[in-house]
Amino acid sequence: MHIVVLDGYTLNPGDNPWDPVAAHGHLTVHDRTPGPLILERARDADIILTNKTPLSAATLAELDRLRFVSVLATGYNIVDVPAAAARGIVVSNVPVYGTDSVAQFVFALLLHFCHNVAGHDAAVKDGRWAANPDFCFWVSPLSELRDKTMGIIGFGRIGRAVGRIARCLGMHVLAADDFRADPPDYPFRWAETSAVFAEADVVSLHCPLTKDNFALVNKTTLAHMKPSAILINTARGGLVNEADLADALNAGRIRGAACDVVSAEPIDPGNPLLRARNILLTPHIAWATLEARRRLMQATADNIAAFIGGKPVNTVR
Repeated sequence: MHIVVLDGYTLNPGDNPWDPVAAHGHLTVHDRTPGPLILERARDADIILTNKTPLSAATLAELDRLRFVSVLATGYNIVDVPAAAARGIVVSNVPVYGTDSVAQFVFALLLHFCHNVAGHDAAVKDGRWAANPDFCFWVSPLSELRDKTMGIIGFGRIGRAVGRIARCLGMHVLAADDFRADPPDYPFRWAETSAVFAEADVVSLHCPLTKDNFALVNKTTLAHMKPSAILINTARGGLVNEADLADALNAGRIRGAACDVVSAEPIDPGNPLLRARNILLTPHIAWATLEARRRLMQATADNIAAFIGGKPVNTVR
């Protein structure tokens, strides 16, 4: 069984060995695969692992040996799943691996706006505390989260984990989701998406990107937010109209924003968010703790084992 990894570097940059996957066949790992090399590298594969390297219908049509694709992520839009199904190729993903890591990262971003720890550290090291006549000073406003409202759009596993942490910090939780599953075991309130934008002090996005919610954050929804509100996006870049968000930030219509994802990744040098005020931009790292990547590696190995055993799991349609 020949297993080919098309873009393995982000999963294993050197600290997360491929041993669990290698146990299931002959393994070839490519850190990255540019488009012109996809066919050459994938042609002899029985199993392909890919994270962001696309497998189009045209590419799949050339891969006669291919029988299984395991996506090294939860999102699987980089694979033409109907084309794969038509050729009898099974496609699986890893639906659960980074819940706690992403939820934790949301609050790393949020706490920046509450305390600006890095800014205060820099001020001290620049000598501003030593030169200050008072025993303390601050370079930006300090705020407390208790009794603030966390608005969560997309109340699945990650959204609910964010809500749990918010409750531990004394926040109220508003949740919007088209699918209202059984409630979690902590106090919260269902709300329409429009109400979340209008009422929340923090709006955190945790929904998948669909044709119906593309550019969900736009000049209209931003206009409904409180001037003191913060937007956090650790979900998908396409949920945000980036020009509208930049305009709102530069005009001071909301307090701030933090985005771990953008519409095109790596970020385009022309992205308007790069020049916006009061925004944190991080390079799609909410998922990438070592613990989460180890879970992703093992879950991928389990996907392969299940496929080889004739009972594939985590299959997508």
